Amino acid sequence: MNENDVQAFIFARGGSKGVPRKNVRDLGGRPLIAYSIQCAQQCPSLGQVIVSTDDAEIADVARQWGARVPFMRPAELASDTASEWLAWQHAIAYCEDHESGFGIFVSLPTTSPFRAVADVEACIALLREDRNTDAVITVKKAERSPYFNMVSMDADGYAGLVIPPDADITRRQDAPAVFDMTTVAYAVRTRFIKEQRSLFAGRLKMVEVPPIRAIDIDTPHDFMVAELLVNNKAVDIAPMPNEGQ
Repeated sequence: MNENDVQAFIFARGGSKGVPRKNVRDLGGRPLIAYSIQCAQQCPSLGQVIVSTDDAEIADVARQWGARVPFMRPAELASDTASEWLAWQHAIAYCEDHESGFGIFVSLPTTSPFRAVADVEACIALLREDRNTDAVITVKKAERSPYFNMVSMDADGYAGLVIPPDADITRRQDAPAVFDMTTVAYAVRTRFIKEQRSLFAGRLKMVEVPPIRAIDIDTPHDFMVAELLVNNKAVDIAPMPNEGQ
């Protein structure tokens, strides 16, 4: 097995509660899951993409858009409380048992439909160039800072900064830079997923993406925002198959 071999996955369970049937819901004339599939198909470092799902409709839609669904995810790995890390391990085990091994695992969640090929390729390239890195995540600049304007409540009910700075910070720009994780892409060494139990058990690097490409659809409001962006052509998306022909 070549440590630089890459396999792409999309994890899409059927029981979404925030936005029911989210993964196959129409967004700009195509199901949400199609955005992740199309992006993977356009990435030079990725070949085929495998969808892990427990849902027959999602599996059918994924195949229609060119993804492979060689297995169905067990129900115990698709509940509201199930760890996606275990679903990652399950997908890797299936491929190693039935197909072939690979050194780099890439997850492209359906919830970030506006990712760019460049975002995914940057994660893969960064992981390949540093053998000491276990995973590369995508981030965007955080709008709030635990050093400046994020507070928590103490046992007496008083509010205070989440992380009190060593000196007074009067401007957010002077606080240490912090970032929000996004669901644009995860590039992770396969052996690390097999050996560990969480992403933050390892050494991580990050790729920063613009906020508009980092939109994470988790609520009906998020979906409305995504629809507005698509309908107003505010984001670059792949053309529909045969579009313009």
